[in-house]
Parts: sequence; C-alpha cells; structure tokens
Amino acid sequence: MISKNKLWMLLILVTILAAGLVMAAGCEEAPVEEEEPEEAVPDDEVEVDEPVLDEVIEARLASEEIEGDFMTVWAENFSEHMYDWSDGKFQLDVYPMGTLGDLRDINELAQLGVVEYVFSDFAWIGAFVPEAMVFGLHYMWPEERPWEVMEWVVRNGETMDILEESYRREGLVPLSIMFEGWQWMTANEPIETVEDMQGYDVRIMASDMLNEQYLALGASPTPMDYGEVYSGLQTGLIDGQVNPLFAIKSMDFYQEQDYFTQIYAEVFVGIPTINMVFFDSLPEEVQQEHREWWAQAILPAADWINDRHESDLNAMLEDRPEIEIIEVTGEEQEGFKEKAMEAHEKFFEYGGPNAEAIYDALVSDIEQAKQELDID
Repeated sequence: MISKNKLWMLLILVTILAAGLVMAAGCEEAPVEEEEPEEAVPDDEVEVDEPVLDEVIEARLASEEIEGDFMTVWAENFSEHMYDWSDGKFQLDVYPMGTLGDLRDINELAQLGVVEYVFSDFAWIGAFVPEAMVFGLHYMWPEERPWEVMEWVVRNGETMDILEESYRREGLVPLSIMFEGWQWMTANEPIETVEDMQGYDVRIMASDMLNEQYLALGASPTPMDYGEVYSGLQTGLIDGQVNPLFAIKSMDFYQEQDYFTQIYAEVFVGIPTINMVFFDSLPEEVQQEHREWWAQAILPAADWINDRHESDLNAMLEDRPEIEIIEVTGEEQEGFKEKAMEAHEKFFEYGGPNAEAIYDALVSDIEQAKQELDID
C-alpha cells in the first residue's frame, strides 16, 4: 500500500506536470525571423586599438628640488601623465632633492644611465654641457612675459636643436626649458645700485659663467651646494644668495636676510633631461609624447610658479615684516646692464664647442619671439 504521504506527493507532482503541459499547449512559438547574415570584415580592415607600449617600462627621475617645489611637482605631473597615457605601462618614480645624492651626483647618474631622468637647472647641468650656461647670461630674456617667449623658443626656434646636439655629445637629451621665475638677490644690506654690489659675498650655483657674471657686477661670488646655503647665511660665511622666491621660502633663507633685490637680469631656467640611450630606445610615439608634454607644460607651469611666488612672498613678509623689497628698473637698471653685458664675451670661452652657435640662435630666437608676441 502507498502511504498517505506518498500519495499526496504523487498528486502534487501530477498537478505540476499537468499544469506545465497545459501551458505548453497554449503557447505556440512565434515564428522567428531569419536575420540577414552580417558581411564579414576582412581582418586587415578591423580597427583595433593597439597598446602604446607592449611591456611595462620602469624608470626613475632625480629632481634637484625638495618635495612640493617646482621641479619635483612638475616631474610628478609628467609621471602621472605618462602613466595614464600608456594605460599604466609607463611607470616613472620621482626622487626629490637629497634622496639620490647632491646636485652634481644626480646629473652624473643620468649621464651614466643609473637613473633615466634628471630635472636640474642650467648651471649644474652646465658642468657637463657648457652650452646650457647660455640660459644664465644676464639680460637675455625680456622683463615682460618671458615664459611666453620661452615657449616660442622651444616650439619655433633653432636654440633647442643646437642644445640637443650639445647634450647628445654627453649622452643626454633635453626635453624642454622651463621658466621657474626671476632670480632674486638677498642680503642684509640694501642693494639698489651696481655700486652696492662691491664686495657682496654672494652664493651662486656652481657655474663658470655665473661666476663671471657676478664678478662683472662687482660681487664676490661663492659657489655652494644648495643644501649648504642656509648654514652659510646663518654663520655669516656668505653675505647673501641668489634664488627664485619659492626656494628662498621653502629653504628658509629669508629667515636670515633683510633685503630682497630684483634687477630683472636672470631667469631661473630648469631643464628636464633624459638619458640618451634610454630615450632612443623608446618607441617614436613615446619620444614625441615626451617632447610635446614638456613643451605644452611651459605656460601652465609658469602660471603655477607665478602664483606660488606671490603667495610665498606674502607669507615671508607676514612672517618677517621687516624684510624690504627693492626692484631696480628703468634708468636705475642701466648700470647693472652695462656691467653684466661685458661678461657675455666670456661665454664664448666657457660655453663649449657650440657656444657661438647657441648664443646667436638664442639671441635671434628671443628677438623673433618678441616680435611675434608684440613684446618690447
């Protein structure tokens, strides 16, 4: 005999099956329209997004400035751009000042290929590529909108071709030149005329050409590593120093100096640089992206540093209201200009095999840029 429980289970099962048969009988399948077969696309006509890089590239960039300052910030911006542009295949680590050695060390490391990139100024790289010292010559750049002139020179002039030829001689490639602001002289005595420069013991970057420029002004220039400047000011080893405002603020030089003088003689030029062998090994598309990114970065980077300088100056004056700002312009500037221009002849002695070519090119490029940009 079938138990009551099994009987109930059979009845439920039969009911479910019967319901399914009824539903199936009442739901005839609608006819399916046959779709036209798609035309096959030949393999050579199929568009496929090719990856920019086939494999991951890992590289290192040594910056001569601390975290948060111009070179390190814009190196990090470049790193982020290349990572995004390559879908994560181009991975560039940025090392701020002091993490991989002093300023001379990091330029040597890039030359040797121990690091692939270095971001330093014209003076320190000038120890390897003397033609780069042309950017330190006084009164080359116009007082008005020098960053726009610089961008024109990079995009349209002949200077960068000569600079690259000179860099390649030493196993390096310059990617651009960057405006980092005007250099300021600081001291504990006012500097208002060229006569006030007499005996002024001023720290400068290590550069034969810069040395000649400040000697011509009557100063006593003292090359010194960036990291040693504060103690030099504090102990009285030097009377003052020359740097853009962001460096004076971030390195606390202003704590030891009462007078800031601007004579609009010298633009601080940064040069992002790459090891030649590494650069030449990159696909052409990647090389071009390097050059284009740094060229298009000149103007936004100038806006960034100009804003930074304004805020840094305000912060320094708020912290030390006794600081006096001196700007030398117009006729008062003529004495500085006359003395400074005398030193230009020395560049042909110190500036390497392409000294005359790069000097003439830069002078010509700047004049053409001023005409194109309607700058006096």
